[in-house]
Amino acid sequence: MFCCLRFCLNNSMSRPKTAGHRNTNIDRIKLDNAHMGHEVVIVKDGCRICGSGGALTSAPLVQSKSYFEVKLQQSGHWSVGLATRKTDLNKTKGGTDKESWCLGSDNLVLHDNVEVHKLSMKSADISSSLDNINGTTVIVPESQSNETGIPCEGDTLGVAYDHVELNFYLNGKKLDIPVLNVKGTVYPVLFVDDGAILDIILDDFNYGPPPGFEKIMIEQSLL
Repeated sequence: MFCCLRFCLNNSMSRPKTAGHRNTNIDRIKLDNAHMGHEVVIVKDGCRICGSGGALTSAPLVQSKSYFEVKLQQSGHWSVGLATRKTDLNKTKGGTDKESWCLGSDNLVLHDNVEVHKLSMKSADISSSLDNINGTTVIVPESQSNETGIPCEGDTLGVAYDHVELNFYLNGKKLDIPVLNVKGTVYPVLFVDDGAILDIILDDFNYGPPPGFEKIMIEQSLL
């Protein structure tokens, strides 16, 4: 447990802010300390979650096409997806109520504790690639490439939502597990347990959004 917390806290201490940077974090989207489970720990200036339970981001998905990524820093039990503020963040697994839609470390996509999709080891589960984004080729070292279609430690999950479908990506490749009928005002949500450590990436993506999708923007910036 101590080792897990030490890794979670590694490089998480913020540098002292000078007067010239006093307002750099105002309105910045991050994991929200006001909407997290009782046993959750959020560090790295709101980008890393560890402990046990879930956390929402500080802003909902209000634009037409939103995208974010999650780095699987350390294995354990985890869930990644979308949820409303009515979801139970003290649970250790997402998708177990009517207010969350999540892909988990058990390779299941759940909503209301019902299996919506299940990943398999077959490479056919990966249907398309984002190898070329805006003319820039994303090169992943062969030693870091995961072609199994199953997320594991070190991988990056992408999440794209257009208010019609919720889609997941694994290291830039689309997984054929679309989720429909996501309802309400939803936020990115991350759940962890059993030593899992996740980093949410809201800008400067590892792989980048699919065509037409953008990073999450706060409501004021859409006006």
